[in-house]
Amino acid sequence: MSLTDFLVSDFPEAIALDDLDLNGPDRFFNRELSWLAFNTRVLEEALNPRVPLMERVRFLSISATNLDEFYTVRVAGLRELANAGNTTPASDGRTPAEQLVLIDAAARELIGQQDTTWELLKDAMEEKGVVLAEVDDLSKTDRTHLDKYFMSNVFPVLSPLAIDPAHPFPFIPNAGFSLALQLSRKKDGRSLQTLLPIPAQIDRFVPLPCDQCVQRYLPLEELLLLKISDLFPGYSIDGKVAFRVLRDSDLEVEDEAEDLVREFEVALKRRRRGEVVRLKMSSDAPGKLRKLIMKSLEVKDQDVVEINGMIGLADLKELVDAAPHTLLWPTFTPRVPERVQDNDGDMFAAIRQKDMLLHHPYESFDMVIRFLAQAARDPDVVAIKQTLYRTSNESPIVDALCEAAENGKSVTALVELKARFDEAANIRQSRKLERSGAHVVYGFINYKTHAKISTVVRREGNSLVTYTHYGTGNYHPITARIYTDLSLFTCDAALGRDATKVFNYIGGYAQPEALDNLHISPNGLKEHLIESIEREAEFARKGKPAEIWAKMNSVVEPDVIDALYAASQDGVKISLVIRGICGLRPGVKGLSENIRVKSIVGRFLEHSRIVCFGNGHGLPSNKARVYMSSADWMGRNLNRRVETLVEITNKTVQAQVMSQIMAANMADTAQSWMLDGQGQFVRIPQGDDEQRFSCHRFFMENPSLSGRGSAGAGDVPELAHTKD
Repeated sequence: MSLTDFLVSDFPEAIALDDLDLNGPDRFFNRELSWLAFNTRVLEEALNPRVPLMERVRFLSISATNLDEFYTVRVAGLRELANAGNTTPASDGRTPAEQLVLIDAAARELIGQQDTTWELLKDAMEEKGVVLAEVDDLSKTDRTHLDKYFMSNVFPVLSPLAIDPAHPFPFIPNAGFSLALQLSRKKDGRSLQTLLPIPAQIDRFVPLPCDQCVQRYLPLEELLLLKISDLFPGYSIDGKVAFRVLRDSDLEVEDEAEDLVREFEVALKRRRRGEVVRLKMSSDAPGKLRKLIMKSLEVKDQDVVEINGMIGLADLKELVDAAPHTLLWPTFTPRVPERVQDNDGDMFAAIRQKDMLLHHPYESFDMVIRFLAQAARDPDVVAIKQTLYRTSNESPIVDALCEAAENGKSVTALVELKARFDEAANIRQSRKLERSGAHVVYGFINYKTHAKISTVVRREGNSLVTYTHYGTGNYHPITARIYTDLSLFTCDAALGRDATKVFNYIGGYAQPEALDNLHISPNGLKEHLIESIEREAEFARKGKPAEIWAKMNSVVEPDVIDALYAASQDGVKISLVIRGICGLRPGVKGLSENIRVKSIVGRFLEHSRIVCFGNGHGLPSNKARVYMSSADWMGRNLNRRVETLVEITNKTVQAQVMSQIMAANMADTAQSWMLDGQGQFVRIPQGDDEQRFSCHRFFMENPSLSGRGSAGAGDVPELAHTKD
């Protein structure tokens, strides 16, 4: 039995929404509220009993981290618009001020759910031997251990600060966590207000001596309160409050910046000092300290969130990283493609046989690193070109490029300085590359370069052959372990020419013309998508099978959504797998009855962007048109970024994408949510073990097609041992 036999062909019954204007902004969901709904789905996994305990803690940590970033970027941007009096509505018709009211209510509800979830998880952790200790429960041995730990690991980096006319309230950076204290001197009762910033460089959870194989920790703030006599000799605590600051982290760069690197270095310093957009503080804060903090940080009551439990749930990842393996997902080792093994690890020989598509993280991202490392040392390689949007701090990709440049090869690295929250790291990488002799290009000031392309030019006989890698994800070996993405390796001359034209465009502003199998934004990618959707609608009007499958992170671009609505009304069956934000309202009579939307949230983060058009035939089909892309269907991706949409023409690779990757995503029930026309995501009923199908488990247990190098266009793995 093949995987495609498990596809669900029926669409949910459409609903009528007579109270909405479906010809106006009501046809769209609000982007920000849709994102908050996604983060709620992430949090729901923290309560999923089928997920290992400490992985549930990880989901809670991710949910908290996501919400922090949402506030420092999205909410900060909306506040700037609202404060400037901007009343321009979003696609759903709401002004910035109206959105902020709804966001605040939804975010406060989400924060309450996070706190409740943490209390439940903390109890479950204690049952499994991972304990957060209370100060009153510390033994004499514990206290002796903490004395040594404090003096050697904490005390040297602390900077306790008095707050008085001679010592004004200090600057607290973005994400800064601090204790504010009301102290009194024991000998005369004189009061003192102090601030104790907690350096981010210190672990949040202090390990205690093991007790019968139980892992025990004390939160750092509890240790600091315990050691007040060392920090403020002769004083006692009358009142305390823990608080955490989130600041506006959106960057602005002058359009005419002469030195882009220097301009970004200045902008990063401005980010650190951005306006406070949210202040979390413990709910038992003494009124005097609360007023002091709010006045000093210039925040209003609506910017304050009082927390009953732990502040900074994002830090829980520390406990996950130290957790016993029995409380985590079973270890999974990505596969090395057989074709690469058969060629003794020679990437160029494997690619020469035929195009090779790898599905990360199930197939090792090390193949991308090997591709560049081999090129760096190959005497026949003459040139390498590479885009870098996000990568790791100690990047083997950057190391390979540096080695290639030092070996005398022509190396061009396109480094995107505007990759949010990775700007500083990318500046460091660009300087390292320049020191090695690589030519570093920064692309456009007005556009981010989000495309994922690498080319290697190799001399073979009397000609030059271009080996090209197109990806849907970043060249980041750490995130590649948990992000699902595609890597296409090819030595097809047309795809090589297309890639070279894109590099010429970014480096020299030369508009690419006559691209063979590639479409790019902001120059035509969106238009091609809409034309392809309309072409499918034309098939439907002629009575031919008409179907679209697409998978991506977000769909909010109004023109694309309207094209999908029109196609649905013409009879095109449209199935979307959208992990995060969805502005499209599915399953509504007269608007979108032929559109269904699902979201998959599970062990791996769904990140690949894929779109398949039936091309007058049902899906999957060997006559379909299949694309992989770096772009989500968002305004920023289609209008303000350099992105790629690569058409896959190799039939074997097409089969892998449709009959394996997309089919498994469509068939998943173990970790899927369905979106209804009213904006609610409902988890697909789980059923018993024999009825649940997990696409993540399927991919872990079944090798791919292209990587084997022997599959035919119609082959798909058998559906075996894939139940969750």
